Amino acid sequence: MTSPTAARPSARAYAVWAVGLFAYVVAIFQRGSLGVAAVDAQHRFHAGASAVSLFLVLQLAVYAVMQIPVGVALDRFGSRIMVAAGALTMAAGQLLLAVATDVPTAIVARVLVGAGDAMTFISVLRVVSLWFPGPTVPLVTQLTGILGQLGQIAAAYPLVGILHATSWTSTFLGAAAAGVLAAILVLVGLRDAPAGTPPARPAGLAEVRGALVATWREPGTRIGLYTHLVTQFSGTVFALLWGYPFLTVGEGRSPGTAAGLLTLLVVVGMGVGPLLGRLCGRWPLRRSVLVFGILGATVGIWTVVLLWPGRVPLALLVVLVVVLATNGPGSMIGFDYARTENPVERMGSASGVVNVGGFVASLFTILAIGVVLDLLSPGGSTHYSLGAFRAAFAVQYVFWAFGVVGVVRHRRELRARLARDGVVLAPLLVAVGARLRGGSAYR
Repeated sequence: MTSPTAARPSARAYAVWAVGLFAYVVAIFQRGSLGVAAVDAQHRFHAGASAVSLFLVLQLAVYAVMQIPVGVALDRFGSRIMVAAGALTMAAGQLLLAVATDVPTAIVARVLVGAGDAMTFISVLRVVSLWFPGPTVPLVTQLTGILGQLGQIAAAYPLVGILHATSWTSTFLGAAAAGVLAAILVLVGLRDAPAGTPPARPAGLAEVRGALVATWREPGTRIGLYTHLVTQFSGTVFALLWGYPFLTVGEGRSPGTAAGLLTLLVVVGMGVGPLLGRLCGRWPLRRSVLVFGILGATVGIWTVVLLWPGRVPLALLVVLVVVLATNGPGSMIGFDYARTENPVERMGSASGVVNVGGFVASLFTILAIGVVLDLLSPGGSTHYSLGAFRAAFAVQYVFWAFGVVGVVRHRRELRARLARDGVVLAPLLVAVGARLRGGSAYR
């Protein structure tokens, strides 16, 4: 139930979205900057895999914990303030990391990055929902998530190149400068909503609490959370930290090949995302079919890779990366559930709840992989065996099982409510009517 907009997106809408998208690209760059520098970080801070995992676990923990407070603040203050604040917070974190020489300082730096990152994505999604007409929102949402991954490419290539050509300090000072630039552009060019949109009404504590309760009680919010959890974490863990060491140390691939595979993950995702967006817009009552398809493919390919005798052929690694490329776009379906099942005044908090799922699963998986690698590697060595990597990546099955149970349970609850509302009795007519109105498929 987005606010009324024109039948077609305006040029102004695309311009505002482009500014928000740039800020999100920078946020993804900041988020992924430590993953591609994980080996250098181990040497700089004299830390093992568990310690480097802790950097990222705390970063993601802060990201996840802040999602609901950020969602509430977003509904109150709007996207422009939140995105600019996030960019400056991440810049402060990267500045601190540039001069850090010990583990505690590095941890504080990554916590700041996680805090700033938490303010960015759902704020940009709110811009999309308020500036674009309903039928185009799933597609633009997918494009936002996918094009944002250009930041991961920037981390995999330019950042690594600068790191090896110059120094740790120079590299992360440059990352801090990128954050400041993003904040300036947001303050100049981003606007929360089209002219004439009523401003957010200040809410008291009781109203905020009531809105959060209503958001959580909505089955569409909860299936969105578990959808985000079960589809997102495997690709995130691979792209954010453990994919690069797995490919280079475990599988013995060159840094160039590893970087190329991570880039392929982003490029394929760019193609998959718009397709999923169009499918969600056309058949909103069949979104869970897409979720289960992505989950089945992900679990299947990991099973083949983890059971393969010896090192995996490059062709199979390419298939793994292609499948993992669907994870990020698949997690965007969770936000579409939240959008269609919550009123606009709860959009920020609903998106925040959904965004918790995948990142909580990601941080626990990242930590568990680091712990298993250290347990299976003698004397704190960073030369992990392929067997150690395979045992470590097997922890993913626990989170897949947990997530699929959540999706099935809350899909049943959502369908029960739809049946009470009479929606399921005529899904085709409801879906078509929703597309024509540009609103929810369920209201």
